[in-house]
Amino acid sequence: MTAPADGNSPIEVLLVEDDPGDVLMTREAFEEHKLRNRLTVVSDGAEALAYLRHEGQYADSVTPDLILLDLNLPRIDGREVLEEIKKDEQLCRIPVVVLTTSQADEDILRSYQLHANAYVTKPVDFERFISVVRQIDEFFVSVVKLPPRG
Repeated sequence: MTAPADGNSPIEVLLVEDDPGDVLMTREAFEEHKLRNRLTVVSDGAEALAYLRHEGQYADSVTPDLILLDLNLPRIDGREVLEEIKKDEQLCRIPVVVLTTSQADEDILRSYQLHANAYVTKPVDFERFISVVRQIDEFFVSVVKLPPRG
């Protein structure tokens, strides 16, 4: 096992997002702030689970240190993806930040019931979005001690 980050090392981030605009903004947030973390993007829930389980085209995928998960996804909904991650012995240790447009109380409650590590509502303003992504990065790289990669 290798440690994902020592506060100075880059981490592997999996972004599960179907909106190309939000993917672009997240990529720009990583680039604008010179975030060294590696960002991998999948666009639906089925693809996310295949990536995490190293199935098919993702047989050689790297297990992420952090997952940024949208809730409203095609094929398999983000809530189902979260549930699958948290009940899987190999995946449940990976922190999952729900990053979504939904401000619905039921989505927030359900996400935490499914053991999301954080629930963040996506700002629509680009500068605020960049700030939020930067704060998530700083918290999970500089403050939190992540578990070693499996």
